[in-house]
Amino acid sequence: MTTAVRSGSAKMSKTALKPVWYDQWLLILTLALIVIGFVMVSSASMPYADSETYQYNPYHFILRHGIYIGLALVFAFATMIVPMDFWLKAGPYLLLSALLLLVLVIFIGREVNGSRRWLDLGLFTIQVSEPAKVFVVSYLAGYLVRRREELVTQIKGFLNPLIVLSLVTGALLLEPDFGASAVIVITCLAMMFLAGARLWQFLVLSGSMAFLLGLIATTQPYRLQRLQSFLDPWQDPFGTGYQLTQSLIAFGRGDVWGLGLGNSIQKLSYLPEAHTDFVFAVLAEELGFVGVLVVLVLYSMLLMRIMGIGRRAVDAGQLFSGYMAWGLGITMTLQAVINIGVNSGVLPTKGLTLPLISYGGSSLIISCVAIAIILRVDYETRVKRYFDDGIIPGSAKS
Repeated sequence: MTTAVRSGSAKMSKTALKPVWYDQWLLILTLALIVIGFVMVSSASMPYADSETYQYNPYHFILRHGIYIGLALVFAFATMIVPMDFWLKAGPYLLLSALLLLVLVIFIGREVNGSRRWLDLGLFTIQVSEPAKVFVVSYLAGYLVRRREELVTQIKGFLNPLIVLSLVTGALLLEPDFGASAVIVITCLAMMFLAGARLWQFLVLSGSMAFLLGLIATTQPYRLQRLQSFLDPWQDPFGTGYQLTQSLIAFGRGDVWGLGLGNSIQKLSYLPEAHTDFVFAVLAEELGFVGVLVVLVLYSMLLMRIMGIGRRAVDAGQLFSGYMAWGLGITMTLQAVINIGVNSGVLPTKGLTLPLISYGGSSLIISCVAIAIILRVDYETRVKRYFDDGIIPGSAKS
């Protein structure tokens, strides 16, 4: 009897010590959002694709989005094997690469709706602001590790990275891409605050940045027009306020339970290109408040998992990994908040996709790469902990 109990205890002990190498919930949440995205892009794009422009092929965007998902998963798996030391050492070079891409797109980029945001590489196009977000976060995370003491004790430690990063935001504004500029600026300020910047420094510079972004937003006629149409879209419902009014109608039609998957009316040429920036409005119309709530909960849980991974990395002494996880998590969350805010009429119209859900190869691939980097952060943190605890064979305590 005693032998059996000891044997059972030994088995339970071994099971309890069995290592788990990655955050399973983060992976599940990511895949859930990708699946929701594929379903909603399929629903929203079919009427638009069933036209002469796309040779009356209703599956045009569905097939392309499926290919993007496959490519995104391939890039994510490839990124998972890259150690975090690579991102630390490559940070300055990645920042230079981001600047080069942003300068190139201004001169030779493809213009769509008055903006130059895409580089045409023949077989595919790339929206350069998407990789630029990851490159900037990598650079800033490395800076915060190298100059952490200076950041806490001197104002120049707070100002220096902002001066460098102003080149990135300046290039983005020349495209123009105000939405991506705002995301990068807010992400950088949040990363510096989490890394230990003093509260008064954070508040002063945040206020200054808010004033500057507000000034930029109101000095250009087309941005001022967007802001005015956002405040009262019903003043010109068939002109400047058209997209927002159609999106709000979609939300109103959805009510609590929605019209049912595939039954959206707004996607029938009322809401322009509903599978891209306004896919959330179609989701609200077809799945109602319940569907909206599910997506919001999924994004909230995703953010919580990412911030927890960053905190554990910082507590384990892996500062760069923790800061990068935080930066990528904040970037994705901000983009989701802005997109949902635009769709629901809470924020002015911005050309930002909904991460992991909207149609778009660049956004989907970079979002999956960001999740892969965060999973790598979690993996390296777990390896260190398992080694210190003696769980990994061959370690000091095993």
